[in-house]
Amino acid sequence: MYLLDTNVISESYKALRGRADPSVAAWLADVALAHCAISSLTLMELEIGVLRMQRRDAAQGALLRAWLEQRVIPEFSGRVLAVDAGVALRCARLHVPDPASERDALLAATALVHGLTVVTRNVADFAATGVPLFNPWRRWAVQENRGRYIAAP
Repeated sequence: MYLLDTNVISESYKALRGRADPSVAAWLADVALAHCAISSLTLMELEIGVLRMQRRDAAQGALLRAWLEQRVIPEFSGRVLAVDAGVALRCARLHVPDPASERDALLAATALVHGLTVVTRNVADFAATGVPLFNPWRRWAVQENRGRYIAAP
């Protein structure tokens, strides 16, 4: 199962308009979103993006609001993972000895606690955490015997 970073969800919005990276669009079309989850932090970041857009461009903000409320939230209903005690404690361990970005560490901790692979463009931000990573912007292949996606050779 996969934990999608905000940049993957944002790319799905572009995919609806035919503007997504082709590799990401192909991965989104191939993966069963029922096998994907998002963090409550991702939902927060998406809401912040919508609110900012509504202030700058009301029409575009309305489109983003509709996408978030009518597509993203229903799609991930029951699969929005909270920052709970287990995630908080695991996150704390990711900060020692070297402090990490709070949001990235919380996302990595969420994936580690739930046994998920983080799907992100920003793999370098998570490399030190030890969390399994997948970057759909790079060439990818399905690892048939395990039913998961890996970087293509």
